[in-house]
Amino acid sequence: MTRRRLVTALLVLAVLALFALPLLLDGGAEYAGTDGQATAAIEESGYRPWFESVFSPSSAEVESGLFALQAALGGGVLGYVLGRLRGRRQAARPDQQPADDT
Repeated sequence: MTRRRLVTALLVLAVLALFALPLLLDGGAEYAGTDGQATAAIEESGYRPWFESVFSPSSAEVESGLFALQAALGGGVLGYVLGRLRGRRQAARPDQQPADDT
């Protein structure tokens, strides 16, 4: 196993540990998001919104799906732009061959 593959395997294990350890150490804990806590704190202060949303999804699942779609589109655009910039850089230097990542 090369050093590069060993580092990759260790990083993957570290990421998996980051997800698994909190669940194993405190399995019965309630993981409430800060969005809900912030909303509750704002509503307790007596704040009234000054406008209504133009579009409100019919259910929480649709809202989550739209949020995921937005994140996927943003990730796609970011990946395209980064790939395009890398391609331009490689095309500008024709004397260098693209690195083989295998």
